Amino acid sequence: MRRLILILTECVLLLVLGLLATFLRLGREANLWPLDPLLGARLLLVTLVVQLSFYLFDLYDLGKIRSYRSVLAKIAYALPAATVILSLIFFVTPRTQLGRGVFLLFVAMAIAVVPFWRLLAGWGMRHPELGVRERVLILGSGRLAIEIAKATLERTNAGFQIVGFVDNKPDLVGKSLINPSVLGLTRDIGQLVERHDVHRIVVAVEDRRGQFPTEDLLDLSLSGRVAVEECARYYERLTGKIASEMLRPSWLIFSRNSRYSEIAGHIRRLMNFGLALIGFVLSLPLMILTAIAVKCDSSGPLFYIQERVGQNGRRFRIVKFRSMRSDAEESSGPVWAEEDDPRITRVGRVIRKIRFDELPQFINIMRGDMNFVGPRPERPKFVDELSTQIPYYPQRHLVKPGLTGWAQIKYPYGSSVEDAIEKLRYDLYYIKNQSPLLDAIILLETVKIVMFGRGAR
Repeated sequence: MRRLILILTECVLLLVLGLLATFLRLGREANLWPLDPLLGARLLLVTLVVQLSFYLFDLYDLGKIRSYRSVLAKIAYALPAATVILSLIFFVTPRTQLGRGVFLLFVAMAIAVVPFWRLLAGWGMRHPELGVRERVLILGSGRLAIEIAKATLERTNAGFQIVGFVDNKPDLVGKSLINPSVLGLTRDIGQLVERHDVHRIVVAVEDRRGQFPTEDLLDLSLSGRVAVEECARYYERLTGKIASEMLRPSWLIFSRNSRYSEIAGHIRRLMNFGLALIGFVLSLPLMILTAIAVKCDSSGPLFYIQERVGQNGRRFRIVKFRSMRSDAEESSGPVWAEEDDPRITRVGRVIRKIRFDELPQFINIMRGDMNFVGPRPERPKFVDELSTQIPYYPQRHLVKPGLTGWAQIKYPYGSSVEDAIEKLRYDLYYIKNQSPLLDAIILLETVKIVMFGRGAR
């Protein structure tokens, strides 16, 4: 919500700057919007492209914007990128052109105003009086409660403030578990809510037999004075992943409010096929150059064809450009790939970093083996092993695998069971919350990763 408010207010700010630049450049000759609807459309186009560029350069990542210098540095990259994009749009559709003088004045004003606006907005969000912060009381003092507190304290820009813990153990009252302390006993939870101005109670009690304040929580929730939330749901909203150790199967069973219709499934399939076909055609020159580089760098086949596990356990053969030596697994058999794996070739290291080795998978998408977005398909040997070690791991195969996914944009390269557990948390979040909007966010984030080469999956 904080990020959405920032985007919307900045959209208004940029539109105002556009109108002001038009008036200053053209004076009385300017027919300002709404007198000139075409001008309004042009200004909106410029604003949206500039905001898209801001997004690509992390200017809407609240955790990365902490100083005037960092804002100015990112804007120095974002505005030229937006200028290039707009120049291409103006070339293709001249009627959308804003005017060279107006646009240059708009850019100059944006460089002068936006950094100060960002610092003011950031200060307001962090200010204890002005910032939108929910005061959170954690019910429980065990492992789950401490994990919830740690996750909240690590995300200072999330808009939550931990006021403390509450439990039914008198010897813990007043003791600090991580940073906030245990404020009181469970039986006094109503008084503690009033005393500490609590907005939300997160229930993180592992064993609810005994002194669980059902009546008090019911009264607080129904009265509207405080929100009461399960730790798993709170953790999901806070982190963008699902912690399997906090889950009860019933929570996942009843979490989906609707099912996909057959028509929606066909529409999604057609969209994936169409986008994959467009992607294949547009990337064909890049694939030809990549193929030449792979063949010149090392001997062996051009493509790496490997069996993977898809939707409902169906196996298919994935197609990638070969990025390792052709004899990489002759003696060892299937093994985890490491971040600095010595089996990776010189060209392979480059194409893995910029994701060009994945381009042939447009073929898999057109064949219906994969979608653009979904959990990454894994090899059968690892699926069998991980399914016996990790709870809920087989559930990631309820949907089609993807060329990119929520886990790929949120978690760095992984090559262990612990990494697989962490990625599963993100995969479960995607499966539970998948929507066209989430898919669009993942695709945009993937574009950022490819543009700036932020690591291999």
